[in-house]
Amino acid sequence: MYENPNEGGSMEVWDTIIIGAGAAGLSAAQYAARANLKVLVLEEMAHGGQALLIDRLENYPGLLEPVDGYTWADAMRTQAERFGAVIQSTSVEHVIKDGDRFLVKTTDGELVAKTVIVATGAKHRHIGVPGEETFSGRGVSYCATCDGPFFKNKHVVVVGGGDSACDEAMFLSKLASSVTMVHRRDRFRAQKALADRVLHNEKITVIWNSVVKEIKGTKSVEHVVLENVQTHEVSELACSAVFVFIGSDPQTAFLPDSVEKDETGSILTNLRMETNIPGLYAAGDVRATPFRQVVTAAGDGAIAAHCAAQYIDELEGKAYR
Repeated sequence: MYENPNEGGSMEVWDTIIIGAGAAGLSAAQYAARANLKVLVLEEMAHGGQALLIDRLENYPGLLEPVDGYTWADAMRTQAERFGAVIQSTSVEHVIKDGDRFLVKTTDGELVAKTVIVATGAKHRHIGVPGEETFSGRGVSYCATCDGPFFKNKHVVVVGGGDSACDEAMFLSKLASSVTMVHRRDRFRAQKALADRVLHNEKITVIWNSVVKEIKGTKSVEHVVLENVQTHEVSELACSAVFVFIGSDPQTAFLPDSVEKDETGSILTNLRMETNIPGLYAAGDVRATPFRQVVTAAGDGAIAAHCAAQYIDELEGKAYR
């Protein structure tokens, strides 16, 4: 138990608190629980994280048939809970290191842990143009899986050229009458196999070297204003929705400033997923990594859990020598 000097009395101590229940967090929960650690997972939204946006998860090792992101995430949660992990819905406000313990303040109260694994992922970036905020929820969306069904048999625009943009465009092509992708460069950043599927999809058209300058409409989205970045030619394109997938920002606001990050705000770790603060780990899209995929996030989570267990053994003088 942990003696709270501020409130008096003892508090339950978790071996590890995992913040985030996406691929990294749920993987960490499985491995930590299987290592016989007392595990608590905190998630403010739906479990699954960015995986929920995947229409067809087909490049995860061992999956012979593609599954949607929700089905995969639900199976991951079930596995974690079967191993003994506890998953709670709450928001984390801040994390503080207090001696050899971590105090995790949530909207529901304060928690104590020997280690913390940050697996909060990243949130979608906004374009930052007129009309984007105005029509958010009225045609502007950052989740095709969530909002795509509202635009069946209509023309929609997808902004971006990475894996997420291409994946979501493929999903939307099953619902919309047509999809136009707007990308600021002359080629996709997505994996070649995914990019090729987009380019061979008859329902998807790509406008290269262009950006969205404004989103227009009355009660909902009706047009986008486009500008060619090379010729600066401006044009309008009629559409019913704009789906934005132009990258994401790591979710680290609850962490102390002493946690080292790179220029993008991603947490810096070593190969053991350790941050510069002993006992604090980061896994998945929230950390600085050259490749962001479900499988890499899951691998990060497994490593973080394994190393957290070793850290606890060393802390308690139980490390194998």
